[in-house]
Amino acid sequence: MKRLFLRYAVLVLLSIAAATGIIYLAFHALFGDPLEQIAARQAAAQIFLLEQYIDKAPQDEWLARLNKVREVSNVNLDIVALPAATGALAPSARAALQRGEVVIDALNKTFYRRVDTDGKRYVGSEADVLRAQDLPIDVGLALKMEAVRYVIVALALLIPIALWSRAHWRDLQRLAAMADDFGEGNLGARVALARGASMAPLAERINHMAGRIGELLEAQRSLLQSVSHELRTPIARLEFALELLRAAARDPALEKRIVAMEGDLGELNALVGELLGMARLEHEQAAPTARVELAPLLRDCCAQLPDAPGAPVLACLLDEPLGEVAADARLLARAVGNLLRNALKYSEGQVQLRAARRGAYIEIAVEDDGPGIPEEERERVFTPFYRLDRSRDRATGGFGLGLSIAQRAVALHRGSLVVERSALGGARFVIRLRAL
Repeated sequence: MKRLFLRYAVLVLLSIAAATGIIYLAFHALFGDPLEQIAARQAAAQIFLLEQYIDKAPQDEWLARLNKVREVSNVNLDIVALPAATGALAPSARAALQRGEVVIDALNKTFYRRVDTDGKRYVGSEADVLRAQDLPIDVGLALKMEAVRYVIVALALLIPIALWSRAHWRDLQRLAAMADDFGEGNLGARVALARGASMAPLAERINHMAGRIGELLEAQRSLLQSVSHELRTPIARLEFALELLRAAARDPALEKRIVAMEGDLGELNALVGELLGMARLEHEQAAPTARVELAPLLRDCCAQLPDAPGAPVLACLLDEPLGEVAADARLLARAVGNLLRNALKYSEGQVQLRAARRGAYIEIAVEDDGPGIPEEERERVFTPFYRLDRSRDRATGGFGLGLSIAQRAVALHRGSLVVERSALGGARFVIRLRAL
């Protein structure tokens, strides 16, 4: 958002600068150079003497009056040839000089004017030019006056724009804070703006959208939790009935079928447990935190996994010292445990748990040598109930909730969980937490 207003401020300043240039060029084209006009006002006394005292002299006294002015004036008055004068002027000023007008060279503090255009004052005067040098022209003052003029115009524009932008900035900041709060799980977050604020209609629509999203999510959670709880009762009844049926069964085929049904019930019971766990996590805004020593927790996660014959080799590689993190030990252990079980499930023989300190953060990586996860699927694997096609069979099992629960648990710790390509050839899940 700061970038937006910074770009807006730069655009306004550039627009004012461009407008200043356009105004100067327009005035120059329509009314002449503003600097020359200021210089003409500053040299008005010398021009007045020329036009009202020297020029008004009779023909035989013109040079005498010119010499008198030269004696008492600080301005250097002399006569130069017309070609020399035209050579010292810009092409745009030469025509005015030829017409007999006073032409000012503000930068050199000089003005030129032909003695006359018909040679009446003295022989050859039509080819001479009267040049006045060292005029009391302050170009710096002229530039300052122009600069002040444009600064006043710029301030007159910028102050209302700044006040208008400040009001919008505050409103956008409130909207951004509300969006961040809502995104972190506070579904009751809303933004309150004055009814007359420009952003009020937008805020009202965002509040309505947030309310609708909150209602849908709450309905989804309530439904998930209610269904999960309601499923507990028929599952318990079925388990009890299967126990009775097993006790009365005499047929080996029926016994085998009962075992299969018990497996299905166990799977369904595990699914309900995962659903209830997911629902509880969704209701939490942040994990309750305490100082947790990370190395023992990770070793316990590795030790709790079943060590069955033929199972993949699990290597626990921890840098020392790892230090502590602010975490809920139970939730963090569950996230790591879910990642380890997922890696063991798809591994072809090797799983590694690595942990290392990276500056102010600690990275926990779980990687395997399995088939890996395609890059286009890496974001979707954290979606509840989403499983890759190759995992939709009874050999690997699972419900597509383990990774989703792990991601939610890490998010409650203000951490991140991403999936990458492992050097072992399979998938690499990386948890990043802030260290204490």
